[in-house]
Amino acid sequence: MKRTDPNHSHQGCISLFERLSEYIDRELDMATCQDIEAHIKACKPCQVCLETLKQTVDICRHLKHQQVPETFSLKLKAAIVDLINQENR
Repeated sequence: MKRTDPNHSHQGCISLFERLSEYIDRELDMATCQDIEAHIKACKPCQVCLETLKQTVDICRHLKHQQVPETFSLKLKAAIVDLINQENR
């Protein structure tokens, strides 16, 4: 599909992108999966996006679990608390 295709709906791409993780994890009903597959067949950018996300998920699934340093955990928790406090002001 060419980017200049006047019939192409970028909103359709955005809607699809919001559901891709669920699609990959097989959490969607059959009708929704068929809609996604039809869109992907017709949309090269979404094909690339799907394949990239599949590769990313596969890489993440095969990463070794490692403990982060305690100082990092403490800094992260403090940053989250700061953000929450800023939102509540």
